[in-house]
Amino acid sequence: MTTKAPSPVAEAPAESLEKIAYTAVADIPTQEPNDRHRLGYNVWMWLVDRKGTLAQAVQTAGSRLNMPTEQVVAIISQRLKEKGIAVQ
Repeated sequence: MTTKAPSPVAEAPAESLEKIAYTAVADIPTQEPNDRHRLGYNVWMWLVDRKGTLAQAVQTAGSRLNMPTEQVVAIISQRLKEKGIAVQ
């Protein structure tokens, strides 16, 4: 039995919405890494669709955060503004 090497993974460009979303949540303290991935996905979906508010996207993620939700929303909002993305 032989095992093949995994397929190479191409990094998303730095200016892509998914890279911006996942970078914005990269160091948010969560109980598990998967909670952070889920948070990044929900922020990305919010950036794509702009349905609801950023706070609703964070709440919808259901991530187990190690800091208050309001503080997380403020951090993500600030990071998105630094990238030139308007947050209502």
